[in-house]
Amino acid sequence: MRTETVAVNEFVTRQVPGSGKTYSTVMTFEDIALHAQIRLNQGNWRQGYREGVRLVTAAPDLLHNFVCPYVKLTPDTRLSAEVVKRREHEEPYIQIRALSGTPVKTGAVDLILYRHDVLAENNEQSTDADWELISINALPAGLDSMPMGPVTMMRNQLELPGGTRAHYSSEEWARSVRFWQQYAVIKGI
Repeated sequence: MRTETVAVNEFVTRQVPGSGKTYSTVMTFEDIALHAQIRLNQGNWRQGYREGVRLVTAAPDLLHNFVCPYVKLTPDTRLSAEVVKRREHEEPYIQIRALSGTPVKTGAVDLILYRHDVLAENNEQSTDADWELISINALPAGLDSMPMGPVTMMRNQLELPGGTRAHYSSEEWARSVRFWQQYAVIKGI
């Protein structure tokens, strides 16, 4: 059986300290992509929201290398809202951040891979590898899975710039909204 290759997509390189995204404290993006490649070829993955998207589960002994940027919302959590853009050619959206709270413990890490042909649909591939690491998602401890954010889902389903064609069920939409009513990214992490 042929080994499938995984490389770093430039989109994931925004996941650094201060970005509000999951990041690693010690592993490089290349280290993470290599780990994803090994785990992918071992069969440690599940199907993503469409064909050509896979979620690779990071090895449990590496979880301490990743920062989970979420806080559990309470009535005392202070929030801020800002209109931002992910990338220049995309529509702006309202970004909510927690200004207070303690980051939750990382329970699992999903390494999100897109197949080359899926990235090529919008000319978003960075390499010629079979798969590219496009996102690193730490899940709060106690959760088995984490829904995609509603803004990302909207961008995908409406096929807006920066989106990858998809259609979501009403339950997927409801789970996404519910998650983001319980958690927020803490500003500055």
